[in-house]
Amino acid sequence: WEFMPTSMMAENWTRVSEFILLSFSSLPTEIQSLLFLTFLTIYLVTLMGNSLIILVTLADPMLHSPMYFFLRNLSFLEIGFNLVIVPKMLGTLIAQDTTISFTGCAAQMYFFFFFGVAECFLLATMAYDRYVAICSPLHYPILMNQRTRAKLAAASWFPGFPVATVQTTWLFSFPFCATNKVNHFFCDSPPVLRLVCADTAQFEIYAIVGTILVVMIPCLLILCSYTRIAAAILKIPSAKGKHKAFSTCSSHLLVVSLFYVSSSLTYFRPKSNNSPESKKLLSLSYTVVTPMLNPIIYSLRNNEVKNALTRTFHKALALRSHIL
Repeated sequence: WEFMPTSMMAENWTRVSEFILLSFSSLPTEIQSLLFLTFLTIYLVTLMGNSLIILVTLADPMLHSPMYFFLRNLSFLEIGFNLVIVPKMLGTLIAQDTTISFTGCAAQMYFFFFFGVAECFLLATMAYDRYVAICSPLHYPILMNQRTRAKLAAASWFPGFPVATVQTTWLFSFPFCATNKVNHFFCDSPPVLRLVCADTAQFEIYAIVGTILVVMIPCLLILCSYTRIAAAILKIPSAKGKHKAFSTCSSHLLVVSLFYVSSSLTYFRPKSNNSPESKKLLSLSYTVVTPMLNPIIYSLRNNEVKNALTRTFHKALALRSHIL
């Protein structure tokens, strides 16, 4: 990226009232139709799966522990994440509705960052919850009482507000060049940044530092929690006890790995030379695929959730037959 002289910027600067999301427009129509059906299926599975997790953890008394309270918060986040990104992407694929207003683009970016940052810190909170449960099982109900878990959840959601506000308002205060084509399927920071015709060096430094803080602080908390968890598990004498302790953490570790690896590869280099198509694939992994996998991972690898789903299903059938 080369910055234009001030005189040229003044000539080429134009007030942008809307953006065009190029999305997957370079692909043939048949492939776009196939992508639409695939993403629509994933979207519906994501909404149903996360909604089911929320309903089951609320309805079943056996799942009123802190672990499932935080899992419910994660499902709320994943639903919000999907609602911000996927509907517009589906519109660009099936109806070729590629335009998005200036305000709409800013709003999409704001909520994307809000939910993304909140998820980083919530995953760290969930790791801390597992640490307390395994390393201090006798004090767990006292340490993770209702008031404490509410404070931890609020502390996880809150960082999203300042990060999203600063990042979005700063980026959209820049002048944009004549082109308004965003080479992505949503208004993400790196592709929108490429449309700016001004010196963005300070913003890029802020973006990298912000990414390091948002990713590394929760990541370090997760590593510290699991280092202590691993030490505690190794002290358990029976193999069965070790397996049970590890099984309560394996789902969370898998979700953390999926989310952090893909998002870090994108945001540590906001103007990297990677092809736009490779960045789109990376973005799909944490905006579309991971939110769908979370309820599947937590339900298939967790006997308590599977048993609760069975109980809830049987209750619903019994209620239906009683009404009929």
